[in-house]
Amino acid sequence: MSHSINSEFKFDPKEPSMPISYPIKTLKELESRSYFESFHYPFNKASVPIESGYSEPLPNCRRILVCHDMAGGYLDDKWVQGGTNAEAYAIWHWHLIDVFVYFSHNLVTLPPPSWTNTAHRHGVKVLGTFITEGDEGTTVCNELLSTKESAQMYAKHLAELAVNLGFDGWLLNMEVSLKPEQISNLKEFVNHLSLTTHSSVPGSQVIWYDSVTINGDLWWQNELNEHNKPFFDICDGIFTNYSWQEDYPRRSAAVAGDRKFDVYMGIDVFGRNTYGGGMWNTNVALDVIRKDDVSAAIFAPGWVYETKQAPDFETAQNRWWSLVEKSWGIVRKYLGTLPFYTNFDQGRGYHISVDGDQVSDATWCNISSQGVQPLLEFADSTANSIQLLVDLKEASYSGGGNITFKGSLEKDNYLKRRIFQGEFTLSELPIHFFYSVKSDSNSSLGLVLEFTSTINKAMSILLTSHGMDHLSSGFSKVVPTSEHKGNAPGWVIHEGTIEMNGYILTGIHALCYRPNAPFKELKSRPFGPDYTVPSSTDYSAVLGHITVKTSNYKPDFPVSTSWLVDGEYINWKSGPQDSRILSVKISWELKEGKNFAFPHYNVYVEKIPKLAGGNSGTTIEHVQEYLGVAHVNCFYVSELKVPASISNLKFIIQVCSFDGTNQNLEDCPYYQLEIKGL
Repeated sequence: MSHSINSEFKFDPKEPSMPISYPIKTLKELESRSYFESFHYPFNKASVPIESGYSEPLPNCRRILVCHDMAGGYLDDKWVQGGTNAEAYAIWHWHLIDVFVYFSHNLVTLPPPSWTNTAHRHGVKVLGTFITEGDEGTTVCNELLSTKESAQMYAKHLAELAVNLGFDGWLLNMEVSLKPEQISNLKEFVNHLSLTTHSSVPGSQVIWYDSVTINGDLWWQNELNEHNKPFFDICDGIFTNYSWQEDYPRRSAAVAGDRKFDVYMGIDVFGRNTYGGGMWNTNVALDVIRKDDVSAAIFAPGWVYETKQAPDFETAQNRWWSLVEKSWGIVRKYLGTLPFYTNFDQGRGYHISVDGDQVSDATWCNISSQGVQPLLEFADSTANSIQLLVDLKEASYSGGGNITFKGSLEKDNYLKRRIFQGEFTLSELPIHFFYSVKSDSNSSLGLVLEFTSTINKAMSILLTSHGMDHLSSGFSKVVPTSEHKGNAPGWVIHEGTIEMNGYILTGIHALCYRPNAPFKELKSRPFGPDYTVPSSTDYSAVLGHITVKTSNYKPDFPVSTSWLVDGEYINWKSGPQDSRILSVKISWELKEGKNFAFPHYNVYVEKIPKLAGGNSGTTIEHVQEYLGVAHVNCFYVSELKVPASISNLKFIIQVCSFDGTNQNLEDCPYYQLEIKGL
C-alpha cells in the first residue's frame, strides 16, 4: 500500500496530503482546538445522519455494544477516501449491533467517518473514546481534574468534536488511580460531558467504563455496584470489565433497577479472563447476559480477522456472528424510510461498477461505501442446494458488491431465502421496485415481499417476470414485472409496481426458480430417435441491487451551473518522460438559495489532449477516468500523472441520488484546469 503517514518526516496536519483520520494525543491539542484547523478536518466529517427512527435515546430493551479495538486502530480505515486493501476488515452484521465504539489507546480516539457513515446507515450509534492510562494518564488527570472549570472546559471540547464530526458520544475509560479530592471534579467532567453532548447531539450516549471507583482506586468491579454506581447515575450506561461470574449480570440488574438495559456486561472475544472464554464460545457469555436481561459489550470482535480464523475471513465472520444471532436473537429492527436502496457493497473489493459498467479494476476499501447489508442466514455449504453469499469478485451492478446464488435446483422448483428484515411504513402512493439480475438462461430470480397491516394482516407478494402463476398458491399475489436490458451486457433490470396503502414492508426474500423448460434434443440422437438430454440442475444468478421508492420520487439533480466548483492547494511536480504530477483539492457547493442533499459523488477526470496548432481537443470524445468516491463536498486528487500531450484536465463530479440513480456525466458539475508550464 503506497499510502503511509509513518514516514521519516513529521506528519503536519495543516499540510495537504491524502486525507486521513487520526486521534488527538494531548490535552493541549484538545484545548487549542487545532484539529479544526487541520487540512484533514473537512474530509473527516461524517456525512450520513443516523436513520430518523434511531436519533432518539436507545430503546428500553437489551442491547449489544461493540467495541472495535484492533491493532491500535487507524489501519486501512484511516484512509478517508479509501485504501487499496481489498481484504481490509469490515463489519456487515449491523442488525445485531446497537452501539459501535471506535477504540484506541490514544487520549482522544475520533472515529473515522467511514465507520460512522455505515453504522448510521444501519441505525447504529457511534462513540469515540477518551482514555487515560499509565503515568501519562495520571499527568493528564492532574490537569483535567485540577478545577471544576477545567473539567467543564475539556468536556465541552469533547462534545464539540462529536457535534462537528457527526458521531454520537463517548466511552470514558479513566484507567488510573486518582486522589479522593479529584473525584468531585471527575464527576463534574462526566456530568458536564453528558449534559453538553445530549443538548447538542440528539440521542447521544456517554458510557462509563468500569475502572476507577468512586474512592479513586483503580479497581475493576466486573459489575455495577456501590463502588461505581455514582458514575453510572450521571451518564448513559456502564461497560463492565470482563472478569465477571455467572451471577454478576443478575446482581448488576438489581442495582440498576429500571435502568438495567444501561448495564453492558463486558465480553473479551480474545478470551482474556472472560466468562465462557470468548472466541468461538462468546455466545456462552451472551446466553447468561440474555437470561438476566441486561445488555452486552463485545470487545474486539476483530479477533476473527486478526487471528486468521479458517477457512477464510468472510466465512469465519459469518459463522461467528451467526452464533451471536442464535444466542441473542434479532432484537433491533431496521427502521427505514423510502427510498430504500442497496447494492450489497461491503466497503471493499476488487472492482467498482457504476450502472453495470466496470469503471475500475483496482483493489480498494472504503467502509463509507458500504450499502445497507443483507441479512443472509449462515449455513454450512452442504445444508442447502443453493448458497447465498456476497461475492466481491463476481460482477457488480453498482459499487463492488452483489449477492451471488450458486448451486443446484430441480426444474420447476423454487427456493426462498431471506435478504432483509425491517419496517418501512407505506403511504397511499404506489410503490416501485427495481432490481438488477445477471443469470444463466435456466436460472430465474424473483423477489418475495412480505407486508403486515395495522391490523396485523400479513401478505406475501411475489415479483417475477417469468409467469410463475402456478406458484400462486404459496403467495398472496403474483405481480408480473417488466424487464429491460441494462446499459452493460448481461444485466437485466426488473421493474414492478404495487399499491400497499396502510401496510408495512417487513421483509424481502429472494426466490430462486428454474422454469419447466423443455428438454434439449441431441442433434445426432446416438441412443435412438426419442432420446433427450435432461436440462442441467445447475443454478447461477447474481443480484446487483434493489431499489424501493414511491411513485412520486424522482432524483432532482441540479444543473451543472447551479454549482460552484473550485480547486485549491494546486501542486505540480515534474514526472518521467516530460509528464507532470498533479495534486489538488477540489471542492464544490450549491450556489446560494439551493438546498439539496446527496449521499455521495463519483469523481472522474478527462485528460484533454492538445491538437495540432496548440488548441485543446474539445471537439473529440474523451475518456472519463474514475478517480474515486467522495462522501463530503471535497476530494483530494493525489499524485495524478498527466502526460505531456495533455493540455487541460476536466474533473467531473457525478452527483448520486438516494435511490441509486446517478446523474449523466455530461450534465454534471466540473472543474477544468489548464496545464501551464512549470
